[in-house]
Amino acid sequence: MRGNGRWQIAIDGPAGAGKSTVAKEVAKRLGILYLDTGAMYRTIAYKALQEGVPIGDEAAVSALAEDIRIEFSADERVWCDGLDVTEGLRTPEVSKGVSVVAAYPAVRRRLVELQRAEARRGGVVMDGRDIGTHVLPHADLKIFLTADPLERARRRWLELQRSGKNLTLEEVAQDMAERDRRDTQREMAPLEEAKDAILLDTTGLSVETIIERVIAMVREEYR
Repeated sequence: MRGNGRWQIAIDGPAGAGKSTVAKEVAKRLGILYLDTGAMYRTIAYKALQEGVPIGDEAAVSALAEDIRIEFSADERVWCDGLDVTEGLRTPEVSKGVSVVAAYPAVRRRLVELQRAEARRGGVVMDGRDIGTHVLPHADLKIFLTADPLERARRRWLELQRSGKNLTLEEVAQDMAERDRRDTQREMAPLEEAKDAILLDTTGLSVETIIERVIAMVREEYR
C-alpha cells in the first residue's frame, strides 16, 4: 500500500446507514483523522436551540454559524465555543433541526470551508451526505453506505434507547423518513451517490463486517 499521509476517503449515505461508526473505526485502523461532519451540523442546531435562535430563521442561524468555533478532541468529544457539547448532539430536538440547518447555503458554505481546510492538512476519513459529491469531489475513494429504511430506523431507535430517549420505533421511522426527504430534496448539495462511488448496502451486516469490507476497498485502492 502507498503511504497514508494524504489519503482522502469519503463515506456518504442516509441517516442510520452506519456511516459514523464505520468511518470512525476505519480511520482508527488506518491511523488517520476521522472528521465527523454530521456532528458539525448538529453543533449548529444545538447552539441555535441553546441560544433560543429559531431553527427556521435562516438569517439568524447563518449568522450564528459564521462565528461558531467547533473543535474535536482526541477522545472524540465535540467542543463548541470552548464548551463540551457531545452529550447534547443526539437529542431528538437536535435530530429534527439538523436537516433544516444543513439546508441553509450559508451554513453549508461555512462548514464545507472548515472541512476542506482540515482535509488539506493530511489524510482523512470524512462521512456525511455530500462528501464525495461536494466537499471532497476529488477524494481518492468514495463509498456510499445505505440500508433498508426500516433497519436504519431500528438502528437509530436502539441508539436512542441506550441513551435514555423513549421514542417509539414508529416515531423514529417517521422522523428519519422526513430527514431523508429534506436531505435528498435540498437545493444545495443534496444527498446523492457520487458517480464514482462504491455502493455498499449494509442491510443485515454486522458493524465489523461493514468495517472489514471498507478496509478491503481501501487496500484495493491503495495497493
